[in-house]
This record gives sequence, structure tokens and C-alpha cells, in this order.
Amino acid sequence: ASVGVHAPALLRGAALAGVLLLSACASTPGRPYDPFEASNRVMYAINEPLDKHIARPIAQAWVDYAPTILQKAVSNYVNNIDDLFSGINGLLQGKLDKAGNDFGRVMINTGFGIAGLIDIASDAGIPRGGEDFGQTFGHWGIPQGPFLFIPLWGPTTVRDGTGQLLRFVWSPTNEIPNVALRNVIYGLGAVDLRAQALGATSLLEQASLDPYTFVRRAYLQRRQYEVYDGAPPPEKDEE
Repeated sequence: ASVGVHAPALLRGAALAGVLLLSACASTPGRPYDPFEASNRVMYAINEPLDKHIARPIAQAWVDYAPTILQKAVSNYVNNIDDLFSGINGLLQGKLDKAGNDFGRVMINTGFGIAGLIDIASDAGIPRGGEDFGQTFGHWGIPQGPFLFIPLWGPTTVRDGTGQLLRFVWSPTNEIPNVALRNVIYGLGAVDLRAQALGATSLLEQASLDPYTFVRRAYLQRRQYEVYDGAPPPEKDEE
């Protein structure tokens, strides 16, 4: 129980540290986007057996044996919280149409979909905005900072990692008073997220390139695409 009580405080400190590091990176023009490549590769190597023998088998068992209705409910619950933050970030970026759709989804799914367990809004044709704090920071012109690879978390950057920590710290799930229930919800959400990436794992295994380089480039290109809503500026050689 003590972990559940103190984790938000630790994450707030980590988020603050991320913001400070991000500011430092922003003040250093021309910094390579993967200056920590050596340590990142070590983290990637550590992640491989953890993912292969723990995370991936659990995710595969979830897909194979968990009732479909439970899998869908977990995904919908997580997506409903993501929609809330997407609406907030839509406002922060001035994307009012996206924000309106996202807040509409949250109101419908929370009010009529049993706290978001049922996705009524998608059935009604209301699109998801898909915005997050990392995209907002990018929209504001904050550079991504160094690329990072964190075991059992995966690829990120200082900018995106800071945004992900903020999303976690401010998640409505943290307001659930029962620590055990809260941890179960977070655990199921993590398993569901890994299950969604099972197809990407197969693609990575078939890639003939250096897997680390493949993951890094794919992640950075996807995030660049998302920050600029599908129309990124021409790439600069960052290597």
C-alpha cells in the first residue's frame, strides 16, 4: 500500500526532472537526437529477455484466454482516459474541433458507457483526436530532446516521456481510493497496451536491420508525423 501512496509523489518529481532536462536540451542547439545511444543499447539488450520471457507471454495469454468482453472493456477504459487528455491537449494546441469531439466522447462514454467500459461514442461515429502532451510540447516548438529506451516501457524521448509521466500523474485512476484495485487497473492497462503491440513485435523480428536502429527510427518518424498531423517538414539528418 505504501508504494501506491508514494508513487504519485515520485512521479511528480520525475516529471519535474524531465521538464528541467528538456529545458536544458532545448537550450543546446545541434544536440544529437540519440546522444545516449550506448546506454540506450544496453537498456534495449536488458529489455529483450524481460519482454520475451515476461511481458510478451503475459500479453499473448491475455489475448488468447481472457474473455473478449473483458479485453474490450479494459481497452475502452484506457481509451476513455486518453480521450480526456486528448481533449485537453486539443485545447492547448487550438484544435477546437478535435477537442470538442474528444470531450463529447468522454461525456457519452463515461455517462452512458459505464465509466467508459463501453465505447458508445465510436458506434455513434465520433472520431478520436489522439492528441497527447508530447504532441502539445512539439506543437509549442519544444524540441524532442534525446531519444531514450527504457526497459518494459519502450522507446521515448525526453519530451514524450515527460508528457507520458504527466498523463500518468494526472490520471483519474489515481483517485481510486482502493490501492489494490487501482494497481490491478494499471496492471491490466499495461498488459492490454503490450497486447496491442504483438503485431509490431513480429514485424521487428522479420526486419533485417539492426533492431535498435529500426525501433528508434520508426518511433521518431511516427511521433514527428503525429506532432505535425501527418504533414511533417522535410527531415534533417540528425545522425
